[in-house]
Amino acid sequence: MTTAGTPLAPVALSEPGRYRIFVRDLIVAWNIGIYDHEHDGPQRVRINVDLLVREATRFDADKYSQVVCYAGIVDGIRELAGDGHINLVETLASRVAEMCLSDDRVLEATIRTEKLDAIEGVASVGIEITRTRESQPQDEGRLVHVVGDDNSPTQ
Repeated sequence: MTTAGTPLAPVALSEPGRYRIFVRDLIVAWNIGIYDHEHDGPQRVRINVDLLVREATRFDADKYSQVVCYAGIVDGIRELAGDGHINLVETLASRVAEMCLSDDRVLEATIRTEKLDAIEGVASVGIEITRTRESQPQDEGRLVHVVGDDNSPTQ
C-alpha cells in the first residue's frame, strides 16, 4: 500500500518465477504543468512505481546482476526530471513506464504520479497507469476536456 492507503498493483503474482519490485513515495522536483504559473519553476511530484519482473532461469536472489535495481530506477526517474518541461502527469507517468519497460526483465509497470502543490487544500492530484510489454496507448490525439476547467486545453 502507498501512503494514500491504496495498493498500486495486485499483491498476488499469477505465475511462479516472477516477483515485484517497488519504489514508494519518491519526491522529485519536476518542471510540469500547462498553466503560466507552472512554467515559473519546478513543482514537487510524488512518484510510485510497482514492477512485475521475470526471474532469470537459474535465479539467485543474492546475485545483484540477476535483479532489477531499484536504485537504478530512482536514478533514471531523477534523470528524466532534467529532460525539460512537460505539460501533463500522464506524460510523466508514460515516460517512467517506458524507462522501466526498457529492461527486458520487466513485464509490467504500474506508475502513479501526483502533483503535491497543484491545488490548495488538496494533498495531491494525479494519475495511475499500468503498461505491459503488449500494451500500447490508445486514442492518441483524442480531444479531451477537463470537467470543471473552462481554461483546459482541448488536445
